[in-house]
Amino acid sequence: MTAPALRSARFAELTPYELYALCRLRVDVFVVEQQCPYPELDGRDCEPATVHLWFEEDGQVLATLRVLDDGDARAIGRVATAATARGRGLAARLVEAGVAVCAGAPVTLGAQAHLEQWYERFGFRRSGPGYVEDGIPHVPMRREPA
Repeated sequence: MTAPALRSARFAELTPYELYALCRLRVDVFVVEQQCPYPELDGRDCEPATVHLWFEEDGQVLATLRVLDDGDARAIGRVATAATARGRGLAARLVEAGVAVCAGAPVTLGAQAHLEQWYERFGFRRSGPGYVEDGIPHVPMRREPA
């Protein structure tokens, strides 16, 4: 078994296998585990400035997130970790890598409400009232550049 490798690519750089594996993990986490009835397909994955980050081990995607360019800010989203890879710190390492991609820009995200304190350890702070997305309570969060 090899150590997890951090990978990064824009949409046009993803192989069909990588794209499938990233989407498959999201479905497994958001639809199967969390039973989101209508997972959001917003088309932002394929924007030229979107950066996909993931950990891969032995050809398997273990954890993923994406970084969007929102003009004067960046947005981290679609953070997902395979059930079999949890507890290894991969999501934390991905968030740190995502923040690094955003160097010099404010970063926003929509955190599942139960993860608000977890995101605070990366410098994110609640930036507005809570809301429900796909049946799950969320809070908007923002991190100012260092």
